[in-house]
Amino acid sequence: MTTYERAEAAVSAERIDSALAGTKREPYWLDDPRRPDALAPARGSIETDLAIVGGGYTGLWTALLAKERDPHRRVVLLEGKRIGWAASGRNGGFCEASLTHGASNGERHLPKETARLHELGLENIREFGDTVRRYGMDCGYQETGVLRVATEEHQVAWLEAEAAKNPDAVYMDRERVRAEVNSPAYHAGLWEHEGNVLVQPARLAWELRRVCLELGVEIYEHSPVRDLQAAPDAITLTVGGTTASDVDETVATVRADRVALASNVFPSLLRRARPFIVPVWDYSIMSDPLTPEQSEALGWVENQGLADMNNRFHYIRKTRDDEGRERILFGGYDALYHYGKQLKDEYYDSEPTYRRLVAHFYETFPVLGDIGFSHAWGGAIDSCSRFFSFFTRAHGDRVVGSSGYTGLGVGATRFGANVTLDLLDGIDNERTRLKLVRKKPIPFPPEPVAWMGVRITTAEMARSDRNEGKRGLWLSTMDAVGMGFDS
Repeated sequence: MTTYERAEAAVSAERIDSALAGTKREPYWLDDPRRPDALAPARGSIETDLAIVGGGYTGLWTALLAKERDPHRRVVLLEGKRIGWAASGRNGGFCEASLTHGASNGERHLPKETARLHELGLENIREFGDTVRRYGMDCGYQETGVLRVATEEHQVAWLEAEAAKNPDAVYMDRERVRAEVNSPAYHAGLWEHEGNVLVQPARLAWELRRVCLELGVEIYEHSPVRDLQAAPDAITLTVGGTTASDVDETVATVRADRVALASNVFPSLLRRARPFIVPVWDYSIMSDPLTPEQSEALGWVENQGLADMNNRFHYIRKTRDDEGRERILFGGYDALYHYGKQLKDEYYDSEPTYRRLVAHFYETFPVLGDIGFSHAWGGAIDSCSRFFSFFTRAHGDRVVGSSGYTGLGVGATRFGANVTLDLLDGIDNERTRLKLVRKKPIPFPPEPVAWMGVRITTAEMARSDRNEGKRGLWLSTMDAVGMGFDS
């Protein structure tokens, strides 16, 4: 058994019940009095140079960069619900430079481009930070880096090998990592400064919204796009209603010269893109505020993000609430796939996962005692078979979509937005010539094969974690056919 599997057996049901007794089932980041009021929905007929479908990071970055490139271009953004309500307001706020979900995953899929993609990823993150500073974006931006930790003895050698390849990273043995973060679960650590940033995810979306509006972007919320039709003179988007009285009606039409699709996990308006995406559900819990005594006992004064080395990994970070009190987000481990690729409201919660995360939290931070949890929530990740973004082009490159970020989109969506605009503007440059842009991942098979494959892969990843990371026949086969993952 792994460290965390032992924890599930050791922590009593009564203790978990008490920890979750007063927990809100909603994202902590969105439960914020500073959340901006909703913008008006689209109505009537609208004509624009560029229409963007989707109001998460991908759509917002596309809108912002489009106006920076050409302030006179009319840009309209259509969001089906609220800005940042989906993945952009539900993630952990880890903003990493990698464009390929880790160097080893990039090497597996795009070996000839891996080194250059690493450089482009670092350049993208630097420009990300420059944008935050230029517009005074209040999004909790912190260049604290990520501390990758070994929770099993065999993982120590992995960190030592990584430290030998990265002279800028700081290796910590058991004694030193515990002095950094007081957790008996950690056997070693590697603090990677370069290209690793933390943000408050919902506020990043809201600040991108603010900047877009200030630059002249027209944003419409509660404006779900139901259909896309291409004609020689324009792309027409049909916007439906959201209330019972108008849900099946056309409440607006948007005619655009160019369209950027940024719906990510939600079904693409381009059917050809749909086989490449499956929704994978991820969950997090947020602790109650720490007392000053708990904060002192825990240490962790550098506020790095934490990530362990397991196939089923956790991401962990500290944040401060509006009263300046420290809290801890604890997420990951379970990655759930539901039959049929459906996006049902009930999937946004998983009580078994919340209970599992509480047990793992108590195993990781026993110094915090029986601390409770204020929020628990889930969200859907737009996962593709290669685990990093791809691009879909249609109608003579007048329509371009990007998706497949697989949980690493906080930073990479900005790069994807630049690629999307390059393609829409007909620009031939280094970005548009990348195989990352021109090559598609392997599509997922239809049901029930997809469901069976995910179930087997999940079970084999758990078995690998129990077997010192050794990959069995199934995972090795997935690696060989281009559907394997190693972050």
